[in-house]
Order: sequence, then C-alpha cells, then structure tokens
Amino acid sequence: MVPFHAAPPRRTRRVVHAAALALVAGATTLSALPASAVAGNADYGTPTIKPATSYLSGAVGATGDPTVTVKVGQSGADADELTVSATATSHGSVAETGDVTVTGTGATREVAVRARGKGYTDLTLKVNGLSGKSATTTLHYAASGAVGNATDTRYLTGSSDSSAAVDVGDGYMVVADDESNILRLYRRDSSGAPVRTWDVSSDLDVDKEIDIEAAARIGDTIYWTGSLGNNKDGEPKEDRFTLFTTTVSGSGADTELEVGGSYQGLREDLVDWDKANGDRLGFAKGTADGQVPKQIDGFNVEGLEFPPGSGSTAYLGFRAPLVPPTDGGEALLVPVTNADELARSGSDKDTHATFGDPITLDLGGLSVRDIRRNDKGQYLIVAGSWAAEDNSAPYALYSWDGVAGHQPVKRLDLPTADPGGWEIVVDVPDLTAPGARAQVITDSGSADLYGDGTEAKDLEHEEWKKSRSVSFPLNP
Repeated sequence: MVPFHAAPPRRTRRVVHAAALALVAGATTLSALPASAVAGNADYGTPTIKPATSYLSGAVGATGDPTVTVKVGQSGADADELTVSATATSHGSVAETGDVTVTGTGATREVAVRARGKGYTDLTLKVNGLSGKSATTTLHYAASGAVGNATDTRYLTGSSDSSAAVDVGDGYMVVADDESNILRLYRRDSSGAPVRTWDVSSDLDVDKEIDIEAAARIGDTIYWTGSLGNNKDGEPKEDRFTLFTTTVSGSGADTELEVGGSYQGLREDLVDWDKANGDRLGFAKGTADGQVPKQIDGFNVEGLEFPPGSGSTAYLGFRAPLVPPTDGGEALLVPVTNADELARSGSDKDTHATFGDPITLDLGGLSVRDIRRNDKGQYLIVAGSWAAEDNSAPYALYSWDGVAGHQPVKRLDLPTADPGGWEIVVDVPDLTAPGARAQVITDSGSADLYGDGTEAKDLEHEEWKKSRSVSFPLNP
C-alpha cells in the first residue's frame, strides 16, 4: 500500500465528514493502514536478519530435520511487511534455493532445508524490507546421506558421541557424551539441539573427559560411570575412573540436575577383587599400562543398571573382556553390591566396593554396549563388538529376564548399513505388548557423515555433529 502523504499547507484541503468516507465503496479507513503507512514515508533503516545459529545440519530423506530460527527487523517498518527467502546456494547438489522453506510472521521466522544430496552448501538468506532495502546472511548447511528407517529416525545435534541416556519423563531424556563431561537434555521425538546442558567438570573437580559410558536411574538419582578403562593409547587416566550421581528435580523440559556424590576407586576395587578370586576375569592384565581397553581381553565398562527392588546393587556391563577372552566368548556383568554407599563416600578412603558373583551372558560372541530394565523386570541389552567404533561389525538387541543362568533372547539384528555404532537403549517398553518399540541411539563420532573424510567428532561446528536415534518395533 502506498503511504499517505499530507498535502502542502498552502493548498486548500476539502474536508469530508467521516460518515461520507464510510459510504464510498472500497474506501479504506486509517485503522486498516499499516503502522508504517500511517506514520508516513519515514526514512526506513537497513533491514536486519540474524539467525540463531549460522550452521545447520540435515539428512537426505529425513523426517522433521532441525530448523533454525531467524530474527528480522527494519526501523520504521512493521516486521510483518518484511519477506524472507533463500536467494543463492553454493552447491545445488546438496540443496537448491527452492529446497528452503520459511515459515512464521513478524520478527521471528523459521527456516527449514530439504537435503538433495550429501555434502555442504552455503545458502544465502535475504530479507526484503520497505523502500527497496534488503540485507542478507549466510546459512552454512551440511547434509548427511539417506538412511534406513528414515521415518522413525531423529537426529540429536550438538554432539556426535552419544554414550548413555536416561529418560526424565514427558518425552525428554538426558544424554551423555564420551568425548566431554556435558549432559544434554533432548526431546525424544524430534530432531535438533539440546534444550539445555550441564557441564559436570567443575563440580566433580576433573580436568579431562570422564569418558561417560553408562547410566542408570533409581528414583530421583541418576548414576553415571566412566569407562574405567585406559585411554585409547593404553594410558591410565584417573578422571575416567569416576562414578558419580546427579539428583533430578522436575521433569521433561523443566528437568534440573544437581551433581551429588562421586567415587574414583571402583576400577582398583574391581582389579583387587578379581585378583583375590584367582584373576579369573583378567582385570589386572586389562588395566595394565599400555593395554588398549577395547580388546577382547581389555577392560572397558559400557553398561549400568539396577535389578528390580534394589537401590544398592548395580550391574556393570562390560564391553571388554569377553569370558573367556576368545572369539565366541560370553558377555560379562559384575554386580556392585554397595553402589549407593560408594556414591556417598566422597573422600573417605576406607570405603571400597563390594561385589556379587559375576554373570556371563551368551550374546553370540558380542559384548554389552548398554543394558536397561523396566519396572516389570524385563531387560534390553544392546550387544556389539568389543572392537568396533562404527558400523563395521554386527549389533543386536537382546531381551533378558534378569535371572543369572538364564540366557538372553535375540529380539532383532540392528542394521549396520548406515554410519554410527549402536550404543544406547533409552528405556524398555513392556516386551509382551503389541506394537512395543525401543529407542536406540548411535555413537557416530567415528562416522564420516558428510563425505569429506572428517570424523564427526572432529567437525568444527557443534551444529554439524549429531547422533542418530531410531525407534525400532520389537514385536512386528
């Protein structure tokens, strides 16, 4: 609409009664005019366009990919009068301008991108304001390839090395990363960045990564443990020996975490206990200087869960060793019978772990990558190779009744055609219910997601790092 201009004062104006104006067909009242038009043709400023982040990732064929919020404005203009569009792309094979969708009105718009192919492209976003003025910004976009189960797949961005997760109600979960000490709160049913994060480093007085690999919740307390093993170079690093707790308050998007107690003697206790019982599990050798943890005879914890009715005994699930440490060996669980006491021990040097009889499970030569239980005493175990960091070896999902001596039952072979190694099962539905599904998440840190040879953990921008979450049917 053309702005209304006041007539020069030297000219005689004809005054028309408002009622007469209302009778004129098609007449427009002043109240219908945009604010900018009523104010007259002001000296409009240069428009502004500012995305919440300049980096975004997606996937070919994905459902509900992450989006980015964009703020726009122009001095002297109503934000509703501004238009936003994509006007250029550096690599049309990844995404064309027509693959960009802008929704919303006013000062806040939402930008979504449909990926055409794997790779990177820079998309130019342009805001057109009044008086022919405009401004642009660049959105750096990365697209991973198409995957199986695309309809049931979501992507957790901000981290590629997801390693443990706990449900916190109302459709949310807290996820740990084995490359940092940051806990992240995500929606379980959508792709995107964490709602909030907690870095536990300072509260635990650690300088390096804990290598968080497992978690379990009892009431309002979540227990988290490092791998307890040497680092990839075979060096013992004390921060990796940490068992700690967080207290949960609230739920869903309002979840709050507060660091509770911690204990760093569990690894040494395990070695001493095994020595006292004839070194039957080889823990002393598996923890020796120079011993790489992810070997068939190594030492590496990746599972943690409490049996029904217990707040003190926790099962440690081992990625390594197998028992015996040969091809076809069985997976290992070791019950820690005073986990609650350990978490409260603080700097008490007189407190040590106590253990129950070890449990071995036939997982077809695979080891424990995660273990989770529901309130019916039904367990799900993510089984994977002691060696593989990616999709180069088999993975499977097993159910177990929790009885020592009873063997697990394979529920499904997890697909390995797509990047990432299966690492997490978030919770366990009623395994007898029709339509039961399990949410399983990858550690994609070693994956080349975008075809340029860069491992995801080494990507420069957090928005491009991501783990893949898939909801699998258990009773098809």
